[in-house]
Amino acid sequence: MAPRLYSGPLSMFGAKAEIALHEKGVPFELVMVPFDMERLYEPKHPEVARINPKRQVPVLVDGGLELFDSTQIFEYLEDRWPAPPLWPGDVADRARARQIEHLSDEVYFPPVVRLMGLQSAPHDPAAVAAREACAAFYRRMETTLGRADWLAGPYGYADIAFFMAQLFGARMGVPMTDATPALLRWRTHMAARPAVRRVAVPMAKYLLSVDRPLPPFLEAMVEAV
Repeated sequence: MAPRLYSGPLSMFGAKAEIALHEKGVPFELVMVPFDMERLYEPKHPEVARINPKRQVPVLVDGGLELFDSTQIFEYLEDRWPAPPLWPGDVADRARARQIEHLSDEVYFPPVVRLMGLQSAPHDPAAVAAREACAAFYRRMETTLGRADWLAGPYGYADIAFFMAQLFGARMGVPMTDATPALLRWRTHMAARPAVRRVAVPMAKYLLSVDRPLPPFLEAMVEAV
């Protein structure tokens, strides 16, 4: 039986897991849980609520195994389907990649979440601080990337995590700019990957269906289909 992934149309963390499954070439069943812009994920999908004490997607079910949290799902996918690898083979590089994945989720994304509730108050000190935090993170990742193609050696989970996080940052008014040309080049490479397009384009189309604007790079991905 194919694994089943529970996600949502605007779940950054679910999108991470979905992209990874596509990159691994794993056939899977995708279950999009109920979601709308007013009630969000209420009422919770009963299987998500049963499996995850936080009552959030993503949730992965593979046979008798039930997992939640995108990072834990990454680790399981790498053990269960090791080829193609999405963590670097070198121990130090793998540690760096894991740290970037963690930073994307736990350092970069929280200010983006704060901005979601401050769209009507761009001059609020909390909004200003959140934008500054995102800009500082872009500068950090620009230095990390340098002249390389990917963030942590070969392409992998670190790239997937930050691509999806910065997509939401761009939606919330903190896009990457010409101040980070290496990151813009990296994002172009990411947007060209078939697995990324298979997830980001449906997300973009959902946003359009509920009259939400798209960042220019995401709009270009839709137009290229």
